[in-house]
Amino acid sequence: MPIDSARGHVLGFVVVTRLSTTLTDALAIDAPILQSGMGGVAGPDLVAAVSNARGLGILAALRLPPDQVRAGIRRVRELTDRPFGVNLWLHDDVVHEPPVADIPVDSIRSVQRVLNEFRPRHDLPSRLDSPPPSPDLVAAALEVMIEERIPVFSAAIGLPDHELVDRFHRVGSSVVAMVASGPDAAEVVDRGVDVVVAQGAEAGGHRSFGQKLERGMVEGTTVDALLIEVLDVVGARVPVAAAGGIVDGHDLAGVLVAGGAGVLLGTRFVATFESMASDLWKQRLLAAGPTTSTTITDAFTGQWARVLGTDFTERWTAADVRPLPGLLHATMGADLFAAAKRSGDDQLQPFYAGTAVERITALCGADEVVHSMVDVARSALSARRVGGTEVTDLR
Repeated sequence: MPIDSARGHVLGFVVVTRLSTTLTDALAIDAPILQSGMGGVAGPDLVAAVSNARGLGILAALRLPPDQVRAGIRRVRELTDRPFGVNLWLHDDVVHEPPVADIPVDSIRSVQRVLNEFRPRHDLPSRLDSPPPSPDLVAAALEVMIEERIPVFSAAIGLPDHELVDRFHRVGSSVVAMVASGPDAAEVVDRGVDVVVAQGAEAGGHRSFGQKLERGMVEGTTVDALLIEVLDVVGARVPVAAAGGIVDGHDLAGVLVAGGAGVLLGTRFVATFESMASDLWKQRLLAAGPTTSTTITDAFTGQWARVLGTDFTERWTAADVRPLPGLLHATMGADLFAAAKRSGDDQLQPFYAGTAVERITALCGADEVVHSMVDVARSALSARRVGGTEVTDLR
């Protein structure tokens, strides 16, 4: 894997603005660092900051109406002339949400009963009613992205089909797909994607599977093992980045040594000045220590995600209730979760976080994250004589 580095300018310390791999070549960036397109976090300010630092910022578009998606894209373009991406879920139950009328009433009431245990904390009335259907926004958001000829489409929590990949390619957009298994990696490369991100079990936020699986099936493969598996399957055809438990330059160097072409970070970019995450969420991340626990839960959105453990996640696990499909589950608990956010109740909010959260100890600018990671990785790689006779794992 070719690695070419060049010195950049000074931002309080010496930085490196270029670390070339097949990933940077594929996406026309200089730093092999992608920022996860996290809903409620990745707005135009964060995206532009990462892209201006020569990584790839990725705008979140999930559940946004088309006019907001378009406005977000245009705002990013006002803030940077660098490449950027836009992210959308392609989960089967999100793209084609099952009708609410087809969901058994008992299933709806079982979920509501657990939520009702917590509603009195915020003076909310108990409910047993069905949720309203979620608006069909996926197709409209995709149309906006194609019309706007975005530089990069980032697909997650589901696989883009061949036709969609072709549509983006025809307008000059590259396509990045996040996967959580070797077979999914092979499938998306056969469909023509340009870059694959291998998401290990350590990753914060939602697990990148396109169908709802049993919990044991999504807790499994570590990022190290998955990266090797995906490289074996598709590494000769497209650049492969790694995601999960990655927060600093030593992690980036380790991925490059293992044969990966770069990294995608989520949790580290939540704890930045430009992130739209609440101050409470950022504080919880910075306060995490060796005893801080994260857990895989479907309590908040109905889809499996890694979050900081809370009273609510513990109660949800103990209740052993199956959530509603698609994003109907999030809709059903929206009153409770919104009230918790307004009041600062940290036991009823989804603080998405990866297993390496304890290594995030300071709030900083997104540009500093990128520059520091590249600088540290370059130093580590140079010390280990990459391209020489022997390189050992840096982590």
